Parts: sequence; structure tokens; C-alpha cells
Amino acid sequence: MSRETVIWITIGVYVVFIATIGLISNRKSKTITDFTVGGRSAGAWVSALSYGTAYFSAVMFIGYAGGTGWKYGLWGILPGIGNALFGSLLAWLVLARRTREVTRRLKIKSMPQFFEKRFGGQPMKLFCVAVIFVFLLPYSASVYKGLTSVCAVLLGVDERVCMVVIAIAAALIVILGGYAATLKADFVQGIIMLVGVIALIAAVVRCQQVGGLSAGLEAISRKTADLQLGPAEHIGLWATVLMTSFGTWGLPQMIHKYYGIRDDKEVHRGTVISTVFALVVAGGGYFIGSLSRLFYNSLEELPGNGMGKTDYLVPNMLASAGLSNILVGIVLVLLIAASVSTLASITITASSTLTMDFVQPRLFPAMDKVKSAWVTKGLCLVFVILSYVIANSHTPILDMMSYSWGILSGSFLAPYMIALYWKGINKAGAWAGMLGGFLIAAPPVVCKLFFPEAALPQLGKIADLGPHFACLAMVLSIALCVAVSLIAKKAGSPAPAPNPAFYGGSEG
Repeated sequence: MSRETVIWITIGVYVVFIATIGLISNRKSKTITDFTVGGRSAGAWVSALSYGTAYFSAVMFIGYAGGTGWKYGLWGILPGIGNALFGSLLAWLVLARRTREVTRRLKIKSMPQFFEKRFGGQPMKLFCVAVIFVFLLPYSASVYKGLTSVCAVLLGVDERVCMVVIAIAAALIVILGGYAATLKADFVQGIIMLVGVIALIAAVVRCQQVGGLSAGLEAISRKTADLQLGPAEHIGLWATVLMTSFGTWGLPQMIHKYYGIRDDKEVHRGTVISTVFALVVAGGGYFIGSLSRLFYNSLEELPGNGMGKTDYLVPNMLASAGLSNILVGIVLVLLIAASVSTLASITITASSTLTMDFVQPRLFPAMDKVKSAWVTKGLCLVFVILSYVIANSHTPILDMMSYSWGILSGSFLAPYMIALYWKGINKAGAWAGMLGGFLIAAPPVVCKLFFPEAALPQLGKIADLGPHFACLAMVLSIALCVAVSLIAKKAGSPAPAPNPAFYGGSEG
């Protein structure tokens, strides 16, 4: 059987699997509550793998692994390690149990509702809705671009055709089944990702260009030394590590995974599972990317449309590594599974938030839960289409993701995390953290759109510094939340800070 036949059969089986899960779950996804949080009874394996598959997509495997590996050599594996330790282990330890308890007790189904319950008032809620829907779009688009670059290289299919196929798969799982369907699909897709990454590492390490683990590590160590990384490069590397690790702490679609966990026992088990998953998948993905300079001496060596573009490094590495037809099929399904699960999480979060927290309460207050679910499914379709349009721009994968993560985490990480534990944070502090983080993370986006040549001394173009500004936004927004809350309290702010109902009581 030819490689193309094997690949298309493998993809066909996967699409049938996704459609089946969507159709089965559709019977249990009648209301907006069913569509967004299911029955809040997810176990550790399902929750952890759903978290991991939402975390890692083709953006990581293709955009970040290739880009960081090429720029930093063997040091490019650090983001993968950071994702496991900080983005999974520490995130679950700090956020999961408390988030599960609060959202279950107060029947919270979205991040805007979280802030409304804690701080009150509609303006903050509406600000959250707008930021979530608008700035999840470039992240969604980056997932499309990451996957289509692989399909274009390995299948020789036009990128726009690939995007349409991916959009259809994501729409099927989301519109038909909602949250319950994504959990079931993510469990299987998580297993596929684990097996696929391990098989891919083994195949790449054994290929001619690498020549085995010890020889490959020795060779890439020499290549890394030849890069002569300076202070600016090390700052960029650690900015990437911190943004891709701690950035997840403020992403609504990641926080949403904690809402449906069954109990604290499952939280503890999920912490271990998610950490191991991240170590294998992210660590393995970045390790493969770190070997890119063993395949090419210059980006200009990349063939066709990929010439000079880091987005095409990993796809061309895989194409030249001599992988078997079956393994190429597994790799494609691995990347499709990772990407579709991420797209599903992003789409459900953005669309359900817009429905629950704006369309229904502001425009159609009499709408029942069943109609709300249908409106949400319609918005899911709109979101998928908008993502497709943005994905056809010429913005690199890494840039689109960093813009999205920077704005979202800069806006939400500090007030969300602090509000979970500190009763002293008040509305003034929360607003300061949100707006301050938003504005600090915004310059790369603004420069990309309007001032593409604007630059900072020693660091380069501002449009290319998304991770730098994202990290700065996360740190300074924490300081703003605390400082302004204390100042407002001292000044006798009329806004009550403690809100005891938010921190006490029994689960509903």
C-alpha cells in the first residue's frame, strides 16, 4: 500500500471515530449546562488527559518545537520540561482543587461568571467576554496553521484544503457533542498522543541524520555551542519557557478543565497523570525540535513553500527521516488528535462564554437552556469559520499563539489566582490587574498590525517579542492586583473585599 493510501485510511478512521463520539454524546448535550460542564463527574484520567490534549497541539509540536529548537539548539528542550513542572504539576497543585470546589459550590460555568461572583458588576464580566472571544481566535488560528504545514509537506495537499478538513473535524466534535464529547474524545486522543510521541522519538533518534541517542546528543551539543547564544537569546528562551508554562494558569479553556472533576481524590490522581503526560508529550516534542540543526544547516535548505520558515522545520524533518508509512499515519493522527482537541476546548470556551455571559443575559434574557445550547453551537460554527480566515494570514504560528496567551494570561491570571485564596483582593485591585496585564501584553499585537518595524535595542522587533511582553504582563499584573487592593482598602474604597460567600459554605 502506498504512503498516501495508508495516511488517508488512517485519517478516515479517525474522522469516523470523532463523528461517532459526537453523535453518541449529542443525546446528553441538550442544555447549555450539559454543553459546558457536563455532569461535573469527570475522573482523573479523563480530566488530566483532557487538560493535556488542550494544552499541547500542533502549535507546540510544529511551531514552538521547531522554532525554539532551531534558535536555541539543545536548550530548546527547556520549554517542555517547564510545561511539565510549572504548566501541569504546579498548576494542578495550586489551582485545581480550589477551582473545582468554588465553581461547583457556586455553580460557575465560565471565567466571567467567576469574576462576577467574586467582585460583582457587569462591566468586568463583559470585558472578560470580549477578551476571551476575540483573543482566543488567533490561538485557534495558530492550531490550524501548525497542522496544515504538516499535511502540506507529508501529503502534498493544499494548505487551505487541510484547514477545511480540520475545521470540519473540530466542528463535528464540538457542535454535535459539546463538553461530554470532548472529554471522551480527549481520553482516546491523549492515549494516541502518548503512544505516537514515544514512537516518533524512537524513529527520529534512529534515523540517519541523528545516528542514535548518544551520537545525536553529542552532535547537537556541538551545534548548540556553535550558536554562541548571548544574553538576548537566553532572555528569549526563558521568556518562552515561562510564557508557555505559567501562561496556562490564566487561559479560560485550561481553567475550565478543573470545573468538572468529580472530587478531591480525582484531583490528586489527575495531578500525577497530567504531569507525566506533559513530560512525555511536551518533553518529547521539544526534544525532537531541538535536533533540527542535525537535519539542516540553513532554513533556506527547506524545500518549496517552507523555505526560510521555522513553521516547516519539523514537517520536513519527519519527511526526510525515512519514517515507515504506518508511522507517518500515526504521526498525522497524533497531530490531528492534539490539534482537534485543542480546537474543541478553545471553541467551546469562547462560544459558550459569549452565549452565557452576553447573548442570553443581555439580549435574550427569557431564552431557556435548550435554546441557549443551540445558540452556542451556532457560535461554535462562527468561531471555527473566523479561525479559518485568520489562519490564512501570513503571521507565524509562534507569534499568533504568543499574542493570544499574552493577552489572556496577562488579563486573567493574577485576579483569578489571587481571588482563589486572598480575601483582601477587591474590585479596584482586580480591575488594575486585568487592565494593566492587558495593556502590557498588547504592544506586540499593536506593532504587528500597525508598526511592524518598531524595535527594542538588543531584543529586536517588538512584534516578535510576544513571550517577553507576556511574562512581563503576568508578573506586573500580580503586583498591580495586590498593590491597588491595599491602596483602595486604605483609602476606604466602598467596594467590599472579603465576600465571605465566595470562600465559605458547602458544595451545591
